[in-house]
Amino acid sequence: MSKDAKPAEDAEQPPKKSKKLIIIIAAVLVLLIAVAGVGVVLMKKSSHDEDEEVAEEKEPPKKKEKKKDAHAAQPVFLPMEAFIVNLIPENGEQYLQVTLSLELDDPTADAALKPLLPKIRNNIMLHLSSKKSSELITKEGKEHLAEDLRDEINSVIEPPRKNKKGELIPPEGPVKAVLFTSFIIQ
Repeated sequence: MSKDAKPAEDAEQPPKKSKKLIIIIAAVLVLLIAVAGVGVVLMKKSSHDEDEEVAEEKEPPKKKEKKKDAHAAQPVFLPMEAFIVNLIPENGEQYLQVTLSLELDDPTADAALKPLLPKIRNNIMLHLSSKKSSELITKEGKEHLAEDLRDEINSVIEPPRKNKKGELIPPEGPVKAVLFTSFIIQ
């Protein structure tokens, strides 16, 4: 009998192991399907977000393209005659010889500036002669001078305004930049 009992127990165990194995495999499959489903949802959401980002990225270039179309023409430069001025003396007399070109934002601004050139040249001469060579010798000094001259020229065309605090706001005139084509201090 004991031999008969063992085969009966052995016969019962394989079905229990196979039932457990089937349940474990089914649970793993359900878990894999759930993970795959979440992955698909995230991929679609990510893809949708990327599509929105791509759409957002495509819109600004259209705006940039409009700006590029508006400024597709070559930049307009107005060369000026050389300026020679005495600088404020530090170590004896010093001179500044500088030649400028004005970068304009609009091709028609050239015609608007030409009648004002005598006043512009006067203001530039006065501004340059109020400087010391030590202020102009560095790169930062030259960049600051170029910004000051740009604001000075634009203020001839359109006077500066005051904000609510009473501070002067430089005008945004047709001159985008003042470029030095020659700069000599002696």
